[in-house]
Amino acid sequence: MLARGALVAWIAVMIALTTLKPFYRIGYLWVPEKQRVRQLELVPLDEFSSGSWFAPLFEYAGNTAFFLPFGLLVFGLTQSVRKTVAAGFALSAVLEATQYALALGRSDIDDLLFNTLGALLGAVLARWAGPRWQRIWQWLSLGAAAVFAVLVILGPRLGDPDQVKELSVGHVDELGVVQLVGHLHGVDRAAAVLG
Repeated sequence: MLARGALVAWIAVMIALTTLKPFYRIGYLWVPEKQRVRQLELVPLDEFSSGSWFAPLFEYAGNTAFFLPFGLLVFGLTQSVRKTVAAGFALSAVLEATQYALALGRSDIDDLLFNTLGALLGAVLARWAGPRWQRIWQWLSLGAAAVFAVLVILGPRLGDPDQVKELSVGHVDELGVVQLVGHLHGVDRAAAVLG
């Protein structure tokens, strides 16, 4: 019962964070109105061409980590790495297709690849750690889902909208330093080494 409940709770979080972002807000992490898009990216590993080390790290590591709990939980139920990877691939494909079909986000082949990798790594970790850790994975997943639910309930009350400003990338100088122009928490101009 606990195993299935934890899996259902985590899948609900996954659905909310992939296809339902146009309908709610957590603080000022994203603008819900900007999530109603239909975009399809079919070039694998295209983030590496962005010229930034942060974009691929955030995108690829984030998608892998996002499906890691799913892999841990599914392996606990199936005791099969193969079935866990297949389930991760299938869920990711459904989420990406739903985003595209309903114009609820950006569908990307990289998401499918790295989500599946996350399910694989979760299954391998669960198999390596053994059954004694299953209850811990389940409670951690339930706890994370509960925290997510609280964040959704608090929604726009988190943060101060007067302190949030969008940053725009200015130009890259001769040293590879990107000049970020904007205002964020009292900083009018900042430089960051991104590449």
